[in-house]
Parts: sequence; structure tokens; C-alpha cells
Amino acid sequence: MLDAKDTLLQDIKAAIRDVISTDLTDTDLPVITDELRRDILNLLITYSDKIPHPASGAAGNNGTDSRTLVRWQVLAYVASIDLTIIKWFESHLDALSILHELGYDKAVKGLCAVWASEGHPDPIRYEQDKISGTKAWCSGANIVNYGVMTYRDEHGRSQLLVVDMQQDGIAIDNSGWQAVGMQATDTAAITFEQVTANTAGKADAYLERVGFWHGAAGVAACWYGAASCIATYLMQSYQKKPNDYKAMYSGQVSTALSVTQQYFHHVAQLIDTQPTLSHELAIRELRAHVEQVARQVIESAGQALGAAPFCGNAHFARLSADLSVFIRQSHGAFDLQKIGELSSIATSDLTDGQVNIWQL
Repeated sequence: MLDAKDTLLQDIKAAIRDVISTDLTDTDLPVITDELRRDILNLLITYSDKIPHPASGAAGNNGTDSRTLVRWQVLAYVASIDLTIIKWFESHLDALSILHELGYDKAVKGLCAVWASEGHPDPIRYEQDKISGTKAWCSGANIVNYGVMTYRDEHGRSQLLVVDMQQDGIAIDNSGWQAVGMQATDTAAITFEQVTANTAGKADAYLERVGFWHGAAGVAACWYGAASCIATYLMQSYQKKPNDYKAMYSGQVSTALSVTQQYFHHVAQLIDTQPTLSHELAIRELRAHVEQVARQVIESAGQALGAAPFCGNAHFARLSADLSVFIRQSHGAFDLQKIGELSSIATSDLTDGQVNIWQL
């Protein structure tokens, strides 16, 4: 997991331990029931205003500690407990940061979510402060208090809306969510019929703001937190019953995670020291790398440990199944294509004496 020294993270860890202390199995692993998920989520929401927004600068007496890294540490830790909880909580924090960045001044209370999927045949339409249409892929549909959602205006521009979900005219359909991994995320298609909504920001502000990419890196921190937890099971197994194969796979996984850990630190410093830049290339590379590492960790742990933890350890099995689905929030080959294009642009801006963009 990311190096955890911040007192906020320690406070959150202690508070979560208190919540789950009466819900531990004989092997001291949390059994995450739906009720426990909600209890942990409600606890986390109380910390919302204490968790730094991305690009909020350095902290600490020496001014070098990254507030963005603190945010990612929290996300990674919660992800190591349960990916459904972090799916909801990361979206909640992202919604708050988006509204903060866009200068939205109306009060939102409770759980928020960002719903940005487009392409439904009955798209969202906004006229005279009312929305109609359907939004697909809405996680937390039945528990969210405020939805922060995108729609396309008559000119095809991306606009952002804030919707109070405690209104009439809202129909939630979970029947299309057939996932095994991430099954518990309460993901649904939501149909609106003349429901009041408020706009947030100007046209295309949601996509064009630098924070779009800062937030995208936070999702990668969630992937990393789950992957590092799965790797911990492998290391613990090796320590209890060493053999050469477990040592080899542990070394492979440790190398991948350690390099990734340092790149998170690097990107967090980039964001906090240059907050007006999107750092799109660095963040796309980070996300692509973390996706690859997550797949490697799941595969290596399985090869080293066999079927036993997938079949007999509820926490390990759930993390592995959920993470396999969650990393598909990456865009795979499309992301690599964009990395290639952005790298080419960066190559054209080489400084004097620089041979290539990867020069040490």
C-alpha cells in the first residue's frame, strides 16, 4: 500500500476498525455484509471535508508532504477492505471535488455520485430546469442523495447537472446489472421524468478542467490498494510456509508494486506542485501501469497459492473478483493509443540536449 504516515489516514483506520470489530470471522478477516458496507460508508462520509481535494498543495512542517498523496492513501486503504465501498466513496469524493473546482455554491448533503456514462438510446435532456431521459451505469443508485451527471446539450457540448435524488419522477432499474465482480455496487439505469436539476459550470467545463485527470488518478489508487492487499496474502502465505515458487512470485509482485508505489508519489508531487496542469500523459501512464500490475498480482497470487484462497477466503475471493471488473474502468487499447499520441507531442517539445522524453 502507499506509504501511510498521515494522521488523517490513521484516524480513519482506527474508526473503521471500531466499526468492524464485532463483525470479524475466526480468522480476523472482515465479513463485509451489505449492512456493514453502509455503516463503513456512512462513517467515511463524515470525513469528507477533511480529505484533501486533488492539487491542494503540500502539507507538513517542511512543506513537502503531498495532500494529493494523502487523498490517494485513504482511497487505497478503503479499497483494500472492500471495492464496493470504495466505488461509492471515491465517486462521492470526486463529485465534491468537481463541484469545488467548478465553484458550485449550492449545498449538497449526504452521499454524492458522479454518473458520466453516455450513449443510452434515451439520453438525458434538460429544459427549463427539468431533466428527462435515462442515465445508465449509475452505481449507488438507490442510496445516493445527489447525483452529479453529464448530458449533451443541443450543440453536443458536455454539461454537468446536480440532481437531488429525493424527488418524484425517478425510476431505478437494477435488472441490467448482471456482474459477478462488483455485484453489490447497486448499479442501475435511472430514468428521470421532469425532475428538477441545477447546472454546474459552463459548457464542456467538466471535461476540460484540469481536475478531470487528477480525479482519474484517484481511481488508479483504488486499484492499487486492492492489488497490494491481495499481494499481502501471498506474502503472508510465504512467511507461514516458504517455498521457492512463492518466493519467486512474491518477488515478482513486490517489484511491480514497489515501482508503482514510487510512481504514485511522483505523480502526486507533480499535481501538487503544478496544480494548473492536467498531467494527462503521466496520469494515463499511471492508470495503464496500475491496471497491468493489478492483473499481474491476481494472476501471480493464483499461481502461487492455487485455488484455496479463491474458494475458502471470503475477503481474498471478493477482492480478486471485484478488482478484475473494476480495472475495466480503464479503457485498455484506447488509453495506450492516447499515451502514444501524447508521447509523440511531448517528443516534439524536447529541450536542448535532451535525447528523448525518457532520458534519465
